[in-house]
Amino acid sequence: MGFDGTTWRLRRGTELVGEIAVDDPDFPWLRGRFIPGPAYDVAARELFDRELALLERLEEDESDESAEAWETVCSELNRTLALAGPEGRAVAEFLLHIQGDRAWFRWSDTPFSEEGL
Repeated sequence: MGFDGTTWRLRRGTELVGEIAVDDPDFPWLRGRFIPGPAYDVAARELFDRELALLERLEEDESDESAEAWETVCSELNRTLALAGPEGRAVAEFLLHIQGDRAWFRWSDTPFSEEGL
């Protein structure tokens, strides 16, 4: 299956957090336009802003403390949100960054810890 032109949906329960219209399928990372849904500001904006800030800090200092803080936010995103592919089935785990109207992500049908990603 090609990923260019596909739409992925991010949900919190039944609430639509947003959609990602893939326009740069550089597998395993997919990039695209992020279209916020009704639940984005309530459910996720702050978490994604914090995730990016922690990722930048981790890239700068590479400390165990920064890594742990970033991993905690990523775990919270996976616990509270679900990412579904174009066919509507939620993936087991994902790593998703959102900055403004752009999103980039990778996913797995099995938890990352089992795959060693």
